[in-house]
Amino acid sequence: MARPLEGVRVLDMGTFITGPACGMLLADLGAEVIKVEMPETGDPFRAFKGDLYSPHYQTYNRNKKSITLNTKTNPEDLAALDELVKTADVFIQNFRPGVAERLGVDAERLQGINPRLVYADISGFGNDGPWKDRPAFDTVSQASSGFLRLLVNPKNPRVVGPAIGDAVTGFYTAYGVLAALYEREKTGKGRKVETSMFEAMSHFNLDDFTHYLSVDEVMGPSSRPHVSQSYVFQCADGGWIALHMSSPPKFWENLATAVGEPDMLQRPEFESRPARIENYEKVIDFLAPIFATQPRAYWEEKLTSLEVPHSAVYTSKEVVEGDLAKHHQLVIEGEGARGKFRTIRNPIRFDGEVETSVVPPPELGADNEEILGRKG
Repeated sequence: MARPLEGVRVLDMGTFITGPACGMLLADLGAEVIKVEMPETGDPFRAFKGDLYSPHYQTYNRNKKSITLNTKTNPEDLAALDELVKTADVFIQNFRPGVAERLGVDAERLQGINPRLVYADISGFGNDGPWKDRPAFDTVSQASSGFLRLLVNPKNPRVVGPAIGDAVTGFYTAYGVLAALYEREKTGKGRKVETSMFEAMSHFNLDDFTHYLSVDEVMGPSSRPHVSQSYVFQCADGGWIALHMSSPPKFWENLATAVGEPDMLQRPEFESRPARIENYEKVIDFLAPIFATQPRAYWEEKLTSLEVPHSAVYTSKEVVEGDLAKHHQLVIEGEGARGKFRTIRNPIRFDGEVETSVVPPPELGADNEEILGRKG
């Protein structure tokens, strides 16, 4: 398998999700990623029921090595890190502003040791500005960027879904790091790549802002589903099925056939795209009782045969056990100290090939002897 970042050395001092996600993406592409952690406790995301190998930690730390250093209070550890910095291409941290300086790992000091170093600095709200000292977590970044409002049901406001803000910020940071590495090939000089969760999520929420800035429209939770004509219906067996009907009229014609209502499109609420958008709730009121008459498998077969854009709303278990995931070798596994580790592979193909091998997330300090020449 192609490993385009092979030979790139990354020091990943990130904790929780944003920094580790950036490191994982680089590791998946072949970089040597060394996770630098505090002795005894390590990344706080490790802690889980008295152990240091939580599912959350496993999610973003595959294909890495782990060493333990306390650069804040141990001069020998700081000196050891400095030696690694001399050989590193990338350094990643996602501390609150000021913490990197207290740990002796700020960009100015490390790039003074190695001017070629690409230094990734991830914060919640930037290293300056009115919110720089505020603590930031996933939900906070989603809310401050306007994104969370698009996910919340106004009638029953609840935070839902995965840690999108954390993961997205890690992805954007990796994007910046790759650009800096490419530029360094021409200039020979590293960069300080800064990302904040607020800025990353604001860019991820680009469609919402574009509507406001171009036509003075503030979008809400139902804005895009209405325009894209997207629906979720519950079937007779309790399963859900999702439809996305913004495509050509033939898909609506085929849906009318599938649900046994050939004259459906003559109804006022169905007669045109603008009518369906305007009468979104009436469309649901008409179709929902029909989908409730048959189990999900029936509708999957019927809609597939008529090429109506749809999918069952699957659980993670159904996805990994399904034919699609098996065909695309979505689940990969590797053997580690704790036995078999299974995860979802990187989605990128190079010349048609996918990476099907994986190194399980490391135990705390597992690579101290190899990298630092010390045990424990």
